[in-house]
Parts: sequence; structure tokens; C-alpha cells
Amino acid sequence: MTSDLSTLVIKHLHDDVQQLALQRNRYPHVSDADFRFFLQQIEGRQRTRDKLPTFAQKADWWYPVRLSCEQCSSEATARYKAALIMPFAHNVLIDLTAGYGVDTFFMSEHVSEAHYVERNEELCAIAEHNFSLYRPHIQIHNTTAEAFLASLPHHPLAQRPIGGTPSNSTASHTLIYLDPARRSLSGSKVFRIEDCEPNVTNLLPPLRKHASHILIKFSPMLDITAALRVLGKDWDTHIVAVHNEVKEVLLMTGANTIHAVNICATHTDRFVFSHEDEKNAPMQIASDIKQYIYEPNAAIIKAGAYRLIGERYGLDKLDTNTHLYTSNTLLPDFPGRVWEVIDAEIKDPKKQLDAQAKYSIISRNHPLMPEQIRKKYKLHDGDDYYLLAARHQGKPILISAKRLR
Repeated sequence: MTSDLSTLVIKHLHDDVQQLALQRNRYPHVSDADFRFFLQQIEGRQRTRDKLPTFAQKADWWYPVRLSCEQCSSEATARYKAALIMPFAHNVLIDLTAGYGVDTFFMSEHVSEAHYVERNEELCAIAEHNFSLYRPHIQIHNTTAEAFLASLPHHPLAQRPIGGTPSNSTASHTLIYLDPARRSLSGSKVFRIEDCEPNVTNLLPPLRKHASHILIKFSPMLDITAALRVLGKDWDTHIVAVHNEVKEVLLMTGANTIHAVNICATHTDRFVFSHEDEKNAPMQIASDIKQYIYEPNAAIIKAGAYRLIGERYGLDKLDTNTHLYTSNTLLPDFPGRVWEVIDAEIKDPKKQLDAQAKYSIISRNHPLMPEQIRKKYKLHDGDDYYLLAARHQGKPILISAKRLR
């Protein structure tokens, strides 16, 4: 992209891309290819401004097509991965499915040598431009993950000891990272790790041969138990949520611990445990609804720490399969949402609820969904109060509450 085209992008940064596309005749001096790239840059900046704020601050940063922008990691999750690998003092990073290069960019900050591997030629060209300006130690390889791994015995990287126990203090510590595509050849979504591209199970032998650590990103929909059954148990699981929405599941070679992480604007909640911790934790079912109701964040729910969260925070569970908890103690550091109970037993909603108030409705293990409850009792939508629909000791209940956080 020429400097003139860069200036044009900045000038129209806040314009409607669809409207600009209809004004092609206003730019006769710009080639068709450059005009398409010009629109791509504006759309990319607009779509990822909040998702990738560091890139948005760089006027000379290039953006790929919409799909790549949508599928790439957010800056928050990329920074989490960068912090995750930092304690291991790797000096070589290999990203085998680099795509747009967001994860490569942030993780490479902590290594002296990085390799961006991507089979899409256009993405490689964009990465070449961006990294030459801001991460010159990243080498670009326009090839497949399988081909790059096969080349390692003949690659300069292989001249240093890689993986296993270092023979001396200068030995290389290599992290190999990959984010397998979760779509089949027909374009439909897949969730089993064997169906992803590349097939991680086929790559495990060369991955273990050349890496001191392996980090794999999977979909939030991953069946973690099934994945570990296929890959083996020597993996740490990191379930990463941003603002209480699970964004990705990471598996990293380790000691089979589980990290449920929720990244917020001002802090990050972490809940770390093992399968044995959860298995051996007691479950205390509440005899009655107490002053406060607690709901663990989405990462903890995905992790399945249903017993342990109650034990660690001294909470009683409403029901075996209702993942809401109660206590008379207000816990300021609880990793999730907290409500103060107004009415713990609503038997006649038409009389006990304020007909003029607005209610957010949450249904957890209750026979009715929120919209069915709203319609049945003619409730206004809003967040003045909350109506918690759940089961307590096997019976459906309704609880009115005020959210504290």
C-alpha cells in the first residue's frame, strides 16, 4: 500500500464502507486492486478497533479480509497466551497456523526468534509488511504446518538442541503453537479435534520431537474430556473468557491442571484446580435460600468446578444440577455474578412482583425459559431487578433479586 493510499485510508477511516464502494469513480487514479485493498483496510480497522486496540494505533498497519479479522484472536486473549508462556523462558516460537498473526505478534515479544507459518499467500504478504515494521525477528514461511515440521531437520533452527532436557545453558527452548481450523472441507463447523485442520493427533509425534512446550487453541465448544482422551493427560487446560464469555480453550503440555480464567476490564479472575480436587470436593445442598445468590463465571462453569467452587467459598448449592449458590455472607472477591435476594419464594408473581418494574430473567435448570416466563407473567424487560428461575431441592422456584455485581 502506497503512502497516498495510506493517507486515503486515514481520511476515510470513519466513513461507511458500503457507501465508499459505490463511489469508485471518485478515485480514477487508484487501480481496482488498490481500491479493493483500500476498502479492506477501512473495514478491517473499523471491525477490530476494540478487539485489537494496539493495531488500531498504528497508521501503517495492514488488515486482512473480513473473515480473517473475525476469526483471529482478540488482543486480550493473545496477551493472555503471551503471559502464559513467559515463565518458561522460550527463545524460539513457532506458530504453525498463524493466520492474521495476532497471537504470533504478542507471543513473539518474549522470544528472540519467531516463525510465522501460514499457507495463505495473501496473509503472508500482510504479515511480512506488519512484522517488518514492528517485529523484525519474526520469519515468514508460506507453507503448511506439516511441511514446515518436516523441514525442521534441515532448517537452521535444528542446529541447536530443541525439546527435552537442555544439554547446556545455551540450549534452545522452543514453543510450538497452533490454532487448527474448525471447519471441514465443505465449510461446516467441526468440534472434534480429529476433524480439525491440521489434524493435531497426526502431528503430535513431530510436535513432541521439536518442542519443549506445545500450546493448542481450540473452540469454546470443545469437549475437553474427549480431547484429553485422544491427546493424553499431560496437558494443562486453560479456559479463557472475556467479560464472562468463553472465547477459547487452550491445551498446553503440563501437569493436567485446569485454569478457569475470566478477563475483565480492571482485573482477571483465575480459578485453578485439578480433576481430583473437583472429584473429592463435597457438595452442600442449601436447606433454604439465604441472603445472597452467586453464579460462577462462564469459565468456571465450562471447567465443571461445580463442587469445588462451593467448597472454596463456603457456599451451598441450590440443587445438584443448578449451578447457583447461596450464602448469608457477601463475598467481595467471588469470581462471578452476585445478587442480593429480595424475595426468596415467589409463589404468586402477579402479586409479589412489581408490575411497573423491569426485570432481567435468568433461567438455570428451570422448566421454563426466560421468554416463556416473561410472557406468562407479562413482565417488562430491563435491569431494575432480576428474576432468577431455578430448582431448589428438586422443585422449580422463582427468586427476585438485585444484582450487586
